[in-house]
Amino acid sequence: MRSQKCIVLGIESTAHTFGCGIASNDGRILANENSVYIPKEGGIHPREASRHHSTVAYKVVASALRKAKIKKEDINAIAFSQGPGLGPCLRSGATIARAIALILKKPYIPVNHCVAHIEIGRLISKCYDPLVIYVSGGNTIISAFDAGRYRIFGETLDIAYGNCIDTFSRNLNFPYPKPNELHPLDHISTEGGNFIELPYIVKGQDISYSGLLTAALKKIQEGFFWRDVAYSFYVTASAMLIEVAERALAHTGKREVLLTGGNARSRLLQSMLQLVCEERKVKFYVVPSEYAGDNGAMIAWTGVLAYKHGIITPVEKSTIKPKWRLDEVDIPWRL
Repeated sequence: MRSQKCIVLGIESTAHTFGCGIASNDGRILANENSVYIPKEGGIHPREASRHHSTVAYKVVASALRKAKIKKEDINAIAFSQGPGLGPCLRSGATIARAIALILKKPYIPVNHCVAHIEIGRLISKCYDPLVIYVSGGNTIISAFDAGRYRIFGETLDIAYGNCIDTFSRNLNFPYPKPNELHPLDHISTEGGNFIELPYIVKGQDISYSGLLTAALKKIQEGFFWRDVAYSFYVTASAMLIEVAERALAHTGKREVLLTGGNARSRLLQSMLQLVCEERKVKFYVVPSEYAGDNGAMIAWTGVLAYKHGIITPVEKSTIKPKWRLDEVDIPWRL
């Protein structure tokens, strides 16, 4: 460790959220302030989201410092989400983080967004070596740690789970989910409905959601009751993910399962995974709602882990990595 006490400020900006978190090396989250861009219609517009991030940055960072009850001089390093994510959004966050690092003359730490979702889940849930089910608007990945990296044991071949259900919901004119709220489809799944058979596309350990989405929207156009289609669509999309996760659990032999990412709030996914874990006698963990979606705390905490192992980058040489894969990242703190 570089010093007995270590405090890192982290900036998150990969998609719709601009976040600033502050974490210490004793595992405390001192602040977790976030502002979410919600489009008036459609999905995320990257340039509009980027402008949102630039507009709210000062207020969010200042709020985090007040919440943490620390001075700028107490910060040891600045971490930022380097990728993966939307280019314009990543650039806004990286620019803000660079400015803070230069002004404070502090080390600059690159953080992989996917790794951060895993590490905040491990910290808050207090699990050690889980099979990770990471589901969000931009990512659907089943992974586990092995030989210095988080290896991937299943992922989407096209659109992500979250993107798939969001697109379906927009076509039914459901409102865009607010931060920390359950998805509209989650409410429908608990009420049930008549099941309609839809494409179930699992290829080995990978999943394809685009065909399911197209078929479900076509069913509605053909006159099937929208609630029955919505129920069937959500159950099918979730079952595909659970099937791959269960095989990965059998293959890796892990004794813990961690559900993380924005869609970890799904009661349907939680209940399905809980059943799998009970049958296999493994422990099941879910990241708390506050840390499920994109947030600054996860960048700050992963920044602490990286800083303790000397992972820093010169500000003048730092770049964003919109397509930075989870399995390309070395994880020295778990060796």
